[in-house]
Amino acid sequence: MKFSSEDVLWLSVSPSLQFFDRSLLFYLNDSVPVQIWEYQQTEDEACSLDMAVELLHDFLTFRDRPIHLLGHSTSGLVGLMYARRYPHKVRSLGLLSVGLPSPINWQAHYYTYLSAFPRSRKQVLNQIVGDMLGCKNQIIHQKFISYFEDDLACSPCPNSLFRISNSHNEGVEVPLLICSSKTDFLVSPVVMRRWSKFLKKGDMLWECQDGRHFFHHFYPEQVGEKILNFWLYVHSHQPILNFKF
Repeated sequence: MKFSSEDVLWLSVSPSLQFFDRSLLFYLNDSVPVQIWEYQQTEDEACSLDMAVELLHDFLTFRDRPIHLLGHSTSGLVGLMYARRYPHKVRSLGLLSVGLPSPINWQAHYYTYLSAFPRSRKQVLNQIVGDMLGCKNQIIHQKFISYFEDDLACSPCPNSLFRISNSHNEGVEVPLLICSSKTDFLVSPVVMRRWSKFLKKGDMLWECQDGRHFFHHFYPEQVGEKILNFWLYVHSHQPILNFKF
């Protein structure tokens, strides 16, 4: 499989959680050069995924051919929004832990728990991080909690304490790969399987046996192989067309 350094773009709108992406990116980079597109908002900015989508479009505007987009959770949601808005710019879309409705993420669960149970912010965060990662080492667990505290402040999210976002269930025109984990309580297998009714010929829906919400961190080889095989399929069945704007 021959790719240039501009064929694949990993989306990252959660800078504080990039640690969980590294093992998969290292694995993919052994076979395919992967660029990383990052977006970070300040604590004083209004939260807007639309802003992230438009900045991504600015970044890709002058490309002369479509690109493979890939992202986990909210980063994948930005890719999904972009592919729906600009399908001619996307060669394929890979979504990890992006269910239907697609705005469901760890922050949605955090705000739901915070409003529904008489617990402190720290207690809720401690429980959710434990459920997401299953980490037995308390020192490491506490370190991870700081990552998610930063993510609450500096990543765009459609959810808040006052509103949990929803969206219409719909598919996308471009070739689509959906990856998830059977042990992910945030984006459960039931939520992920709702994609089945929107899959086109050649689209793929795959479940990792374990790994919870960050299964791509714990099983980078398995996830990476599925992604590479999907790209190989797309390249063998879809001739690339150059385009200009």
